Amino acid sequence: MTGSARLPLLFLDVDGPLIPFGAARYRTFRGYSKARGASSHPLLTRLDPEHGSRLMSLGCELVWATTWMADANEVICPHIGLPQLPVVIWPEPSDVEEKDEHLGMHWKTRTLVGWAAGRSFVWVDDEITNPDRAWVSANHPGQALLHRVDARMGLTDADYLALDEWLRGLHDGLAIS
Repeated sequence: MTGSARLPLLFLDVDGPLIPFGAARYRTFRGYSKARGASSHPLLTRLDPEHGSRLMSLGCELVWATTWMADANEVICPHIGLPQLPVVIWPEPSDVEEKDEHLGMHWKTRTLVGWAAGRSFVWVDDEITNPDRAWVSANHPGQALLHRVDARMGLTDADYLALDEWLRGLHDGLAIS
């Protein structure tokens, strides 16, 4: 990218995408029982250490979009080899969130669009719905991909392929929501 062009954002959730919940995908990765924080959160053993390098290779700016908030930098980053990332700070619950839930929208949607401030973005989460996609399409001037991950599986090769293809298309001026 040239001059003032900025990389697209990738808003990343932890529970579901990085820490899968399904028994079929359950796998313990070596060494995590002794890793910092593992004793306080036994599901950390499900973190695939390859996620960090795979995410870093996508050609985007990674941002935590998780209720883990700053704890993601302290606990998740060292396990998967990511540097400290920016963190979306969630606002206090409001009447708007209740309205969003009634519409079938996720409570994160408006905040992420505001955080993106017109920049193209990918949102990786296990709770994205069609109402989220419709609202983003109507209210965000940039390109956006809302990519739902199967929480039972976490991020898979197919997910990484879809993210990479969309981001490459975006760089080539071809990406669509």
